[in-house]
Amino acid sequence: MIDPALADAGLGDAEDDDFDAVESPDALLPDHRYLDRELSWLAFNQRVLELAEDPSLPELERANFLAIFASNLDEFFMVRVAGLKRRIITGLAVPTNIGRSPADALADIAREAHALQLRHAEAWTSLVRPALAESGIEITEWSELTDEERAKLSEYFGAQVFPVLMPLAVDPAHPFPYISGLSLNLAIRIRNARTGRQEFARLKVPPMLPRFVEVPGSGEIKRFLTLEELIANHLGDLFPGMEVLDHHAFRLTRNEDVEIEEDESENLIQALEAELLRRRFGPPIRLEITDDMDEVTMDLLVRELEITDQEIYRLPGPLDLRGLFDLSRIDRPDLRYPPHLPTTAVAFQPTGSNTRADIFKAIRKSDVLVHHPYESFTTSVVSFLEQAARDPHVLAIKQTLYRTSGDSPIVEALINAAEAGKQVLALVEVKARFDEANNIVWARKLEKAGVHVVYGLVGLKTHCKLALVIREEDGVLRHYSHIGTGNYNPKTSRIYEDFGLFTTDAQVGKDLTRLFNELSGYAIEKKFKRLLVAPLHLRKGLVRQIDHERRNAEDGKPASIRIKVNSMVDEEVIDALYRASTAGVKVDVWVRGICSLRTDLEGVSDNITVRSILGRYLEHSRIFAFHNDGDDQVYIGSADMMHRNLDRRVEALVRVTDPGHMKDLLDFFDLAMDPGTTSWHLGADGVWTRHSEDADGKPLIDLQDKTMGLIQRRRRARAVR
Repeated sequence: MIDPALADAGLGDAEDDDFDAVESPDALLPDHRYLDRELSWLAFNQRVLELAEDPSLPELERANFLAIFASNLDEFFMVRVAGLKRRIITGLAVPTNIGRSPADALADIAREAHALQLRHAEAWTSLVRPALAESGIEITEWSELTDEERAKLSEYFGAQVFPVLMPLAVDPAHPFPYISGLSLNLAIRIRNARTGRQEFARLKVPPMLPRFVEVPGSGEIKRFLTLEELIANHLGDLFPGMEVLDHHAFRLTRNEDVEIEEDESENLIQALEAELLRRRFGPPIRLEITDDMDEVTMDLLVRELEITDQEIYRLPGPLDLRGLFDLSRIDRPDLRYPPHLPTTAVAFQPTGSNTRADIFKAIRKSDVLVHHPYESFTTSVVSFLEQAARDPHVLAIKQTLYRTSGDSPIVEALINAAEAGKQVLALVEVKARFDEANNIVWARKLEKAGVHVVYGLVGLKTHCKLALVIREEDGVLRHYSHIGTGNYNPKTSRIYEDFGLFTTDAQVGKDLTRLFNELSGYAIEKKFKRLLVAPLHLRKGLVRQIDHERRNAEDGKPASIRIKVNSMVDEEVIDALYRASTAGVKVDVWVRGICSLRTDLEGVSDNITVRSILGRYLEHSRIFAFHNDGDDQVYIGSADMMHRNLDRRVEALVRVTDPGHMKDLLDFFDLAMDPGTTSWHLGADGVWTRHSEDADGKPLIDLQDKTMGLIQRRRRARAVR
């Protein structure tokens, strides 16, 4: 039953426009009630680093976490730090969420990021590299090689590396070259043997070649040399007749965020392509150099690149540990997590002698909730769309595409459906950060196949994960809907934890139809009954739910709130949670990344618990659950509690109504919050503490391993029935 007080949250039949009657934050809440969002993000990346430092994890997985840390930090600088610098340059000194000026925030970030990058380098040098060596994978140095090994590597250099190298001299006739963002480079000082004049040259380490070169004849012990060290020991081949005096590695990070004035752009695709070209020439924001770089070389780089002292990061080599992703090609399953094979959801398993399940029949029977990657994305989402493409009774398919893979079977299914004469609408979000170029390619391919491609609403990114299939059955149109928490990407679905709901519920179908009409046309729809949609409703709907729990607590009724998100930053939502906590509501928050919510405010956050879980899978699903005096209200969807999600994106949450599905979601949440489960606990001053062992030193439960086991047992139990 829907409480009348919740009708305006999009849960009842109310159609009025009173969406602003939300209680204002309590004036008695302390001013210092938020944690700095940028420092909280760095704390998240520190948690990633702690996994790399954990000796109980398989060695190649630890190396992978070092690479993830490096990749995460690159994006942080390219987007968040770049944004702060842009505010300073343009004079838009908008303070941070805790009132810090952009300049002060940059100083805070530089301090923490310097410490983290040094810790990251130390983790590689002192922990992970030795652990790999003990397991038979050595990252060696040129000086440790035999003459025979050097000779073989020199042959490889001459045949595979030398032809693609492009040394660039710097002299009066050759200006300082453009240094591309995230490229690894060698700064080389040479002396002309004839004139005695010292010169400078820059050499880019080719990114298309393996970063770690296997030493020939390694035997059972695999030995590798970094590509930059191989190149550095053959500089004489590149500068014949010159004396190589010194060389050092360096790496530049540039502002690679994209800004588009959509209101002034007649063609969004053309404007975005121009902006992507500009991205390559964004201003420098970080210079990483090896700690042995001489002052002459450093001064030249600083002068030519216009870098400040705060933006220089002196690190022990090797730089750019994203290269550790290359170690994934090593065939050592014993140094990885034990394999987890996704199962096919029970509802979608073939019956009898059939080799292919009837997805539509299964969804007609009852709603289906799938949990990736524990349950297969391919045999659920992909099969759903492929069956829709070939089914002659399907009249139309509508879908949002935020990020997808380069060889996506989903895109192929949409193309096949269009070529079969079905009406197909694809909302391609070409502004998905760092996937813009890929999405432009897919948008044009879809258009050529006859798919109706739209790009959403001006000024908003379309982030919701929706698919709608319209099928004619006995003269009546039936809606088959899928609402997910993750992207329609078969590749990331193997490592991203997400939920997806399949349903033929007529109300959900009507809601999705109205939402797609809004995204593809000019309709301004405000009447959703099973969905909460941003930017119009979602924040206000959630705050109403939170305030309803608060009122129940004040009336002496049991009340609780459980929220799982990637990020918790939005001040209005946080203040509502503080008010609920003050009233006695038990608030559990499970957050993967940024969290501006504090747990150390006496009298305010006493009833708030915050946990974080990182592991082999990226915890990506979003769950919102409210006790509602025993009539649980549970949602899943795409939205995080951030300004960009709630104000500048089209997001959607769907209310889950099947009692079994609600129990599965709540049980999953409760397992994560259980003291016996490995997790990080948010404590005073925003410090996260990892809890991975019990009082006797025994490992706590791994949520992801446990969930895989539970789903496999559930599958077997239901199959027996």
